[in-house]
Amino acid sequence: MSSSQRLILVLGGAGVVGSGIVKSLLQKGYLVAVISRDESRLEKLKAFVSDTFRGNLHTLLGDVGSEEGAQEAAAALLSRVGKVTDVVSSLGFSWWQGGPPHTQSLQELQKVLDILLLSTFTAWKAFFPLVKDDPDSTYTFITGGAGERLLMPGTGFLTLGAAGALAFSQVVREEYPDVPCKLNEVKINMGVAKPEHLGPGYVNHLDVGDAVATVVEKRRVSHTALCVNCNTDLKTLILEGKL
Repeated sequence: MSSSQRLILVLGGAGVVGSGIVKSLLQKGYLVAVISRDESRLEKLKAFVSDTFRGNLHTLLGDVGSEEGAQEAAAALLSRVGKVTDVVSSLGFSWWQGGPPHTQSLQELQKVLDILLLSTFTAWKAFFPLVKDDPDSTYTFITGGAGERLLMPGTGFLTLGAAGALAFSQVVREEYPDVPCKLNEVKINMGVAKPEHLGPGYVNHLDVGDAVATVVEKRRVSHTALCVNCNTDLKTLILEGKL
């Protein structure tokens, strides 16, 4: 199947990490779909991609953060595009720095878990069945190193949520060892930012996009966690689609 016949759903595609992935996939000739609750973010994403590829971008208003909402979004997307061949989930890669735990409420913890972990689960539950039985399909989780350590003071809830996303990706790989779909995790152990906000310890979201697009394109590995610890790892992933 050529790239122009593949429809890749990028969950979290309107965010910083996701938008880089969307742009790279479009430049490789893929059809790309993005679902968001916020129409203004979808409009910004459309403006971000070039006119040349905008016709291959399908955007849809929807909420994948609940089981019902994710199922409704899946049905609406299939009604519009017919088939989803690949899924990239960058829902588990986000930022939070609200303060130390004793200053926070249970509601704030629930909010962070909803964003980082629970939406990753509800979206997976709705969309994994669409690709799991096809050996030419892929489901790729995008995670980060925040789940392994406190990045800086005040980011404790981020660590909790990101740790959950990391664990869920591992659980899926190990619970479903025999699915034909290429099931992988790309773990970025650095900050990800747009070019104008790059600093020490950060990588360009466009480079991350190129790396993830190559993993999806080449389909060389499955049930693998691809850990990117430095720019050299990122360049290898861009070229090879594996580490």
